[in-house]
Amino acid sequence: MTTEDEVVHPWLESSRETAFRSRVFDVAKVERTEASSEPQPRRGEFYVLEAPDWVNVVALTPERDLVLVEQWRHGVQRPTLEIPGGMVDPGEDPLEAAQRELREETGYVSTRWTPLGVIDPNPAIQANRCFTFLAEEARRVEAPRFDGHERCRLVLASAADAGALVASGRITHALVVVALHFAHLREEGYALPPPRPPR
Repeated sequence: MTTEDEVVHPWLESSRETAFRSRVFDVAKVERTEASSEPQPRRGEFYVLEAPDWVNVVALTPERDLVLVEQWRHGVQRPTLEIPGGMVDPGEDPLEAAQRELREETGYVSTRWTPLGVIDPNPAIQANRCFTFLAEEARRVEAPRFDGHERCRLVLASAADAGALVASGRITHALVVVALHFAHLREEGYALPPPRPPR
């Protein structure tokens, strides 16, 4: 691997104010100065989306079926096929949030949970993280319990077909693609890094 001599300096925050608030996220206006030794360090104004951390669940039944949900997404204005997931509530542990989201969206529960990884959904403009978990031996114990405007259609697909669902464009949600890749890496025997604790 070749690297250039350029040093990536941190940018130190000098001010922050909330420019916009919503139910799902806030927009912060942040002023920062690059921590470099140059006589006139660079300064800039940046906007950051502040949202709760998220969780994703790769849930597998005893038959090795992948538990999926199809739901309407207002951003793309069409239904998308995804794995269960959602926001981490204030004071909630990511694993607890994953267990709650799986049960609420699908009615499935599991007693075999494994952390698969943590990603930064879009580090250019977002400050939150997405925690991915594997839930094995998942069994349906009740009907889903949806929140607010949420409605999901349960879909079961063979775990062996996960790659084909991505390659065919049936699954297009970027965070779901990453979660399925984490699960694939684990199947291939890769040692995944330990999960970073919540901020």
